[in-house]
Amino acid sequence: MSMSLRVVVPPHPLIGHWLTLLRDRSTPSPLFATAMAELGRWLTYEALRDWLPHRQVTVETPLGTCDGQVVDPEVPLLVIPVLRGGLGLWQGAQSVLPSARVAHVGLEADSPGHQPHWFLDDLPAAIDPRCGVLVVLPALASGAILLALLERLQGLGVTGQRLRVITTLAAAPGLKVVGERHGDLTLYCSGIDAEIDGLNRIVPGFGDVSERLYGSAAATA
Repeated sequence: MSMSLRVVVPPHPLIGHWLTLLRDRSTPSPLFATAMAELGRWLTYEALRDWLPHRQVTVETPLGTCDGQVVDPEVPLLVIPVLRGGLGLWQGAQSVLPSARVAHVGLEADSPGHQPHWFLDDLPAAIDPRCGVLVVLPALASGAILLALLERLQGLGVTGQRLRVITTLAAAPGLKVVGERHGDLTLYCSGIDAEIDGLNRIVPGFGDVSERLYGSAAATA
């Protein structure tokens, strides 16, 4: 694995709690959706800790003057949920970033050879060079879907510190593939599993995200 790729698994008990509920095969769909939303909330919070643009201000309290800081509204932020499972994470992340612009994308890797194809591309024709971009990925298995999206963003000039990814769970083989091509990437997830199977499913993982959220199967490679 590329030593430059930064993968952060926040050591927070709530993140571990919600991931365990995702893994449990007996977790019903409504609780699974809640767990996805909570992971979206906590992982986004962690991803923004040293990344969200802010500026210093002075305010008047009821009793005097005080220095503080606020999120800089002049620096735009674009969130890209990857359909369909990424909407489960975005449900929670939206509470942290209620004012962010959103562009949905849809990619599947269910073709022979697991090569991703696009079924929705809502990305803008141009992205402000000051804009931070947060990708909300359901899970990272083989890395094929994330690589296709990163290539598209690279063509729009989005690389390096302007870009961060949150995902529920990552597989070590997928991280290796992504790290070899995008060593400057920072990715936040709730855990790392060692393997993927012949169908590019994370093992032990937690099954198909879309199927467990909505009752419909979709590839999450």
